[in-house]
Amino acid sequence: MSMKYIDEYRDKEIVQHLIQRIQSISSREIRLMEVCGGHTMAIQKFGIPSLLPKNIHLLSGPGCPVCVTSRGYIDQAIAYSRLDDIIIASFGDLIRVPGSSSTLEKEKARGADIRIVYSSLDALDMARKNLQKKVVFLGIGFETTAPGSAATIQTAWKENLENFLLFSAHKIMPPAMEALIDEGVKIDGYIAPGHVSTITGHEIYLDFPEKFGIACVISGFEPVDLLQSVYMLVRQVEANDPKVEIQYKRAVKLKGNEKAKDIMHEVFELRDDWWRGLGVLTESGLAVREKYMNFDSEKVLNVTVESLREDKGCICGEILKGLKNPKDCKLFAKTCNPSDPVGACMVSSEGACHAYYKYNRNF
Repeated sequence: MSMKYIDEYRDKEIVQHLIQRIQSISSREIRLMEVCGGHTMAIQKFGIPSLLPKNIHLLSGPGCPVCVTSRGYIDQAIAYSRLDDIIIASFGDLIRVPGSSSTLEKEKARGADIRIVYSSLDALDMARKNLQKKVVFLGIGFETTAPGSAATIQTAWKENLENFLLFSAHKIMPPAMEALIDEGVKIDGYIAPGHVSTITGHEIYLDFPEKFGIACVISGFEPVDLLQSVYMLVRQVEANDPKVEIQYKRAVKLKGNEKAKDIMHEVFELRDDWWRGLGVLTESGLAVREKYMNFDSEKVLNVTVESLREDKGCICGEILKGLKNPKDCKLFAKTCNPSDPVGACMVSSEGACHAYYKYNRNF
């Protein structure tokens, strides 16, 4: 299927054709999980579940970086914001994520210097213009955003701009996908993340069909993309022939972006990291290497972080594992909503709770 324009990926006739093809080959219960926040939002926005046979179940997994980040990370960022001569540079959705007793948004209202940026380069420029202060960039995201943070550290290193610091919450996707299988979550196929895969290529998914017998299709984000990916997965599952396929060929190459991967590996090394719902996963996080330790907030800044306190009643962890959906939560659309979120899954625009609230709460 070769198309060039966005309206082609939303063409009603093509959508109907794909639905018919899925129905024609689908005969068994199949559980497919997306592990990308952009897919989570697109699936709900375009009503994809309502178009599929009832025996095909779409599950939302741990694909939202903000959602899987620990409350302890937010608490530590808040502690940084309370230091003298510190500027916190953060993406917008992160400042509303609840910590144990506050949020970055509330700290900003109390006078902390917390600024919203659109990239790590914005934070670097902020450091150049505020040499008497330390700028702490809250680096969050998977393989998609990690190379950008790495390149920014390299630039700071070349300029000897040691007032730029990174607080890394960067993670990699495969350990979480494997952890779900180890925990016994029933998954027949993964709708693999499109943006992550533009960096990594297809290689990071090869273990899933070979070791676990789980189908993988790297998907784009439009209705035709998603339905074609579901068709490809159903075809694999029905034929008992799991493999890795690329539906999103207009953006994803087999080997991904080699330069971006090299930069990421130069600056970061793997470490164990905590994921909401999954706990500590071995070598799932990215820490700044010793060579660049002068740009690592965890090495440079000493803070006392308050005792961790999680909210009772929030089932974000179960939602991120695909065991429950947002409507199973007693807080959903009541005490927890985008204006006053209890859990991270309601804060981020890529969170399952936010997506359900925006597109699916009345159905």
